[in-house]
Amino acid sequence: KQWYQRRVAITAGIRNQCVEPLAQFLDYMTYGYMIDNIILLITGTLRNRPIAELLPRCHPLGRFDELATISIATSPAELFNAVMVDTPLAPFFSECVQDENDLDEMNIEILRNKLYKAYFEDFYGFCESLGGTTADVMCPILAFEADRRAITITINSFRTDLLKDDIENLYPKCGKLFPEGLKFLKNAEDREEVRRICERFGAYKDLYTGVGDGPNDKTLEDKFFEEEVKMLALSFEQQFHFGVFYAFVKLKEQENRNIVWIAECIAQKNKNKIDNYIPIF
Repeated sequence: KQWYQRRVAITAGIRNQCVEPLAQFLDYMTYGYMIDNIILLITGTLRNRPIAELLPRCHPLGRFDELATISIATSPAELFNAVMVDTPLAPFFSECVQDENDLDEMNIEILRNKLYKAYFEDFYGFCESLGGTTADVMCPILAFEADRRAITITINSFRTDLLKDDIENLYPKCGKLFPEGLKFLKNAEDREEVRRICERFGAYKDLYTGVGDGPNDKTLEDKFFEEEVKMLALSFEQQFHFGVFYAFVKLKEQENRNIVWIAECIAQKNKNKIDNYIPIF
């Protein structure tokens, strides 16, 4: 908790000293956390849990001034109207959901993916419009994030009732897999087929190297984190761009995951795996 509070204080301090367009860039960085917070509140409301009980579980970087207004909602309909009017995510929500009747538990993950799709595409377009080194650094990072989300959506869609076209509509269309790779992904039937599709594209040819179910193998999630860390670390090789702020926040998150991993290995007396964290530099 103290670690999060310190990171939020640093990020807020930077944001308060900024002018446009960096201020807008830093706001974009928080929208992903806001999406997760709003989805958490919607899910809790659908399960008749008081929002006051859910607010402490919200990610601190995803808090915003209008959260106090949302906290008085007592039903999905009231929460829907509050989100549509009183939050920075209103433009994304207006694209993804038209009616509070769409807010049911079955569609909640679909809604999350639609919001992230709109968010990534908008953030990518914003970075592209900034041009210069910021675009050179941030566009590949966001393209990777978009492709990671598309691959994860595909894997999670196996053995569900989602139609192929519905799955494709959840893919952010700003990654390196767009458009051809996404068409292959939506028709994938199992993890092995996803692997073969990734290997067709140079950027992800080695993504599955070392991935397996053995005790010394890595998970696909680990490989994604490793690739992300490499790209974020490289952003510090460039000068005079906004990408370093994004990289700073994301690398701090990985640092926290590493600390949690080491602490859990010690607590479980499983020190053989203590070095399996993802080094940052």
